[in-house]
Amino acid sequence: MSFACVGIDQATKLLASEYLTKNAMVSYLNDILRVGFVENIGAFLGLGNSMSEQARFWLFVVLVGAFLLGLLCYLILNTQLNLPSLLALSLIFSGGISNFHDRVFNHGAVIDFLNIGVGSLRTGVFNVADIAIMIGVFMIIIVQGKKDSSALLTTNK
Repeated sequence: MSFACVGIDQATKLLASEYLTKNAMVSYLNDILRVGFVENIGAFLGLGNSMSEQARFWLFVVLVGAFLLGLLCYLILNTQLNLPSLLALSLIFSGGISNFHDRVFNHGAVIDFLNIGVGSLRTGVFNVADIAIMIGVFMIIIVQGKKDSSALLTTNK
């Protein structure tokens, strides 16, 4: 699953960089979907764009790289993970490693190309890796919520 996620993300980023005009969004589906090539040197929603290049390197390459290495070790060594948790963490790892690849091989920038919304209510520009990360995060929240509600049910009896 991780290889497929990374492969799809990298393929779509390659297509975006080859065929889309940089920093120009094209509207589809009555402006619900906008597509355009953007290089993001920051994090989610451009957080960190104003940081120095050295600070961005330490935060987005060194710290994120260490986090991803730790997550990979956790995924490999933890034999107690249930399937939903394993899938969720694998999605987070896959999206993270694909964006990390961009940072390392694209001078610190991640390629983004999708934007959705209605009117002025819009997301930031994102990519397939970001979708994988967000699905993984939502899955963890749901799994954790089920664990918490199960614990409440068993302690109330």
